[in-house]
Amino acid sequence: MDIKLDPSRDDLPLMANTSHILVKHYVLDLDVDFESQIIEGTIVLFFESGNRFEKQSGSTEETCRSDSNEACRFRMPEPCHSPVTDTRTFSSKTGYDDFANCGKGEKDTSSKDGNHDNPEQASGISSSKYCCDTGNHGSEDFLLVLDCCDLSVLKVEEVDVAAVPGIEKFTRSPRLTVVSEELRNQIVHELVTLPAARWREQLDYYAGCSQAPGCGELLFDTDTWSLQIRKTGAQTATDFPHAIRIWYSTKPQGRSVTWTSDQSGRPCVYTMGSPINNRALFPCQEPPVAMSTWQATVRAAASFVVLMSGENSAKPTQLREGCASWHYYVTMPMPASTFTVAVGSWTEMKPETCLSEDLAAERSLSPSEADFRYVGICGHTEYPCRFQNPSATTQEIIPHRVFAPVCLRDACQETLLQLVPPCLSAAHSVLGTHPFSRLDILIVPANFPSLGMARPNKEKTGHVSDSGSSVIKHGLNPEKVFMQVHYLKGYFLLRFLAQRLGDDTYFAFLRKFVHTFHGQLILSQDFLQMLLENIPEEKRLELSVENIFRDWLESSGIPQPLQSERPAGAECGLARQVSAEVEKWIRVNRRPRKRKRREAEEVFEKLLPDQLVLLLEHLLEQKTLNPRTLQSLERTYHLPQQDAEVRHRWCELIVKHKYTKAYKDVERFLQEDQAMGVYLYGELMLSEDARQQQVARRCFELTKERMDRSSAEVVAEMLF
Repeated sequence: MDIKLDPSRDDLPLMANTSHILVKHYVLDLDVDFESQIIEGTIVLFFESGNRFEKQSGSTEETCRSDSNEACRFRMPEPCHSPVTDTRTFSSKTGYDDFANCGKGEKDTSSKDGNHDNPEQASGISSSKYCCDTGNHGSEDFLLVLDCCDLSVLKVEEVDVAAVPGIEKFTRSPRLTVVSEELRNQIVHELVTLPAARWREQLDYYAGCSQAPGCGELLFDTDTWSLQIRKTGAQTATDFPHAIRIWYSTKPQGRSVTWTSDQSGRPCVYTMGSPINNRALFPCQEPPVAMSTWQATVRAAASFVVLMSGENSAKPTQLREGCASWHYYVTMPMPASTFTVAVGSWTEMKPETCLSEDLAAERSLSPSEADFRYVGICGHTEYPCRFQNPSATTQEIIPHRVFAPVCLRDACQETLLQLVPPCLSAAHSVLGTHPFSRLDILIVPANFPSLGMARPNKEKTGHVSDSGSSVIKHGLNPEKVFMQVHYLKGYFLLRFLAQRLGDDTYFAFLRKFVHTFHGQLILSQDFLQMLLENIPEEKRLELSVENIFRDWLESSGIPQPLQSERPAGAECGLARQVSAEVEKWIRVNRRPRKRKRREAEEVFEKLLPDQLVLLLEHLLEQKTLNPRTLQSLERTYHLPQQDAEVRHRWCELIVKHKYTKAYKDVERFLQEDQAMGVYLYGELMLSEDARQQQVARRCFELTKERMDRSSAEVVAEMLF
C-alpha cells in the first residue's frame, strides 16, 4: 500500500470562517426516508459575533474561488418584503414535538432552482484554494462560510426571531413596534448568553425561534467543500443576520452517514466517524474551536428507534399512524463533529430488575437552578455543568440504555447488560464525575468502521488564514483510518508514565486533570505540562515536555525509554502462564505423527481472551505449525467462538500456514468483522497463494456494497 499522497485528494479543508463569527446553537428538524436514503429538513443556526469579528481589510480583499478559478456565483433571491409579524398569530405552544407530517412534509420548494451543488466539479480542489477567505465578490458584503459537502441546499433565509411571543423580554422595549436587523441580532445575543441556570428556558426559546417565519431570503452558493451565504448590505459579521434557516437534504452517497442493514437484516442509518465528520449531514462550522450546543427533532417511521448523542433519554412521540418523532438536546458546548445519530429497528435491552431507581436518579439530577451551588470554579464557558452539582459528583452509575438488533438480544441480555454498571463505576472511581448525565449504548452493524474514530491529528493543519479556515494534512487519505502507530505509542507513553510515577500518583493526577479541563479543548502539551507540574521533583527524572515530544512524537520507531525497559509483562503471572503454554504447543508441534505409547499427553491450561491473543501472537512467530497442531489449537480453545481479537490472530495463523480446513473461519471474519478484516485482506494478497487470493476477492465481492467507504477503497487497491 505504498501510495503517493495527492494533496488535492488527501488534504481535508476546513472552510468555516470561525475567526469572524461563531455558531452558538443548532436546531435541526429532519425527516429520515429509508426508501430514498435521504435525510431532509431544516437547520437553524444562531450566531454570535464581537469586536474581533469585525470586518478586516484582509478578508475583504480576498476572493473565494471555485475549481474553475472563477468568482463564486450567487443566486439572487426574489425581493422579499416582510412587515412586522403580529406575534399574536404565532402560538407559543408551537413546540418541537408538534408536527403534523412525517417523512416528506410540505417544504418550501420555491427555490429549488437555487440548488448550486456543482455536481460536475471534481471531488478535490487545489491546496492553494483550500483557505480562501471571506471575499467581497465585488462588493463590501460580509460572507459567511460554512463547512458543507454532499448536500443539496434548497433555500437560505433570515429568521424573524422578533415574531416569537414573549421574546420582547430580551430587548429594552416592552412592545416590538419597529423591528430592525440590529434588534433581531440583539435578541439572539441575549438568548445565546443566558445564564446556565436558565438552560431549559433557553432551549424553549431556541425551539420557538426555529419555527418563526422567515423575513427574507439570503444569497448563497455551494462548492465542493463549503456553503457561502451573504446578505446584500451586511458589511460585517455584526451586521449579518444572527439567526438563519437552511432548507436542505442529504445525498445517498453522502460520506457522513452510512445506509446499511443491521445483523438482523433490517435497514438502518448512522453517523460512522467519517473523515469529513458531519458536514455531509448538516452545514456546520467544522473547526473544533467552534463549540456549540444543539437540539434536534428527527421523524421516522414508527417502527424505527432514533438514538442521538443527546443529554436526555428521548421517547417517541406519535404523530400520525405509522410515524413518530424523537427529540434530543445538548446543553454542553462541543464541536460539531461530536453530533451523532443512528436510526434503526433496534430493541432496548432491559435488566430483569427494575431500573426505576436509576430513572428517578436521572430526573433528580437533571440540571436545575437549585442544583448549581458552584462547588468549584470551572475553566470552560458557562453551561449546566455536572461538576458544579454535588449530587452528580457522587453518582457512580449514570442512567443508561442498551440497544441491539433483535438477533443479538439474548447475547446482550446475558453478557453486555451486566457489564455496563461496573464499567461506569470503575470510570467514576478513576476519573471522577461523569461529564454526561446519561449514556446510550448501541450494538452497531458489522460494517461499522471500528477504527472510524481514529481520525487524523487535528493539530497537523496547514496555514490558518485570518478567517479561521485551514487544512488537515492527509485528512482524506483512506488509509489514515487504519494507521495505529500513534495510538500504540500513546498507549505505551501513558503506561511508561504510570510506571515512572507509580499508580497512586498517576491516577490521582488523571482525576485532577479531568476536573481541571472538563468541557474544554485540550492539547497533548496541556496534559504533559500539568502532569510535570503536579509530580514531586524526585520523580521527574529528566522528564520534560520537550524530551517527551522528542522521544515519543517526533522520532520514528520504538521510543528509547521502551527499548531500555525490561520486556513488557516479564513479572506478570498471566504472561508467565502464557509463556508456559507456548512451550507446550511448540513441543506438540515437534512431535512426530507416530508417538511412543508411554509419552504423556500435554495438559493445557484454560486461558483468558487476552492471554489467548498473546498465545497466538507468540505462535505466529513460529516458522511452521503443522495442520495437526492447528486443529488441536482450534479444538482446545474453541477459537471460532472467541471474540474478534482472538479470531483475528487465529485467522492470521490460518493464512500463514495455509490451513485450508479453516478457510471458512477467514471468510466469516472478513464478512462479519469488516473493519478489522482490512488487515487480513492484505495478508491474503501478500501470500501470493491463488486459493487465498480467491478467498479475498470472493469475500470482497460479497461485502463491498455494505462496507465502509474508506475500508472498501483500501481493500480495492490491495486486490486490483
